[in-house]
Amino acid sequence: MKFDHVGIVVASMAAGRDHLSALFGIGRWSEEFADTGIGVNVQFGRDPSGICYEIVAPLREDSPVTRALNARDRILNHVAYLVPDLEAEAARVREIRCMPAGPAMPAVAYGGRRVQFFVSPLYFIIELIEAPGHAHRYLDAPTAAS
Repeated sequence: MKFDHVGIVVASMAAGRDHLSALFGIGRWSEEFADTGIGVNVQFGRDPSGICYEIVAPLREDSPVTRALNARDRILNHVAYLVPDLEAEAARVREIRCMPAGPAMPAVAYGGRRVQFFVSPLYFIIELIEAPGHAHRYLDAPTAAS
């Protein structure tokens, strides 16, 4: 597994981007990805120390992040790792009692490659991304407000 990002749930892409830019010094962001299959908008930003943050906003009422946002719970939502074989890594994390939060699904931000979320016995969420070698592309200037 290779670390990819920390996911943070936000009500608005623009507000999330503005706050994390000011807080962590993020000056460059990727394009926004509207993932209708999963039900979220996502965007990636990297801080000066190299940590990648993903902001995640609901696309619709039944988005998987709407409950967290409304409850103001699990806002610091997940840690994500790139893996070469989703089935093999999913089997490994299940062996150590991580439970799937849902089925594997294609993700727009990763070119349709599959992602799957698991809940650890310590009650945090792990995202596995079947995209070894993936690198986020950052724009030269901050994006316009959404």
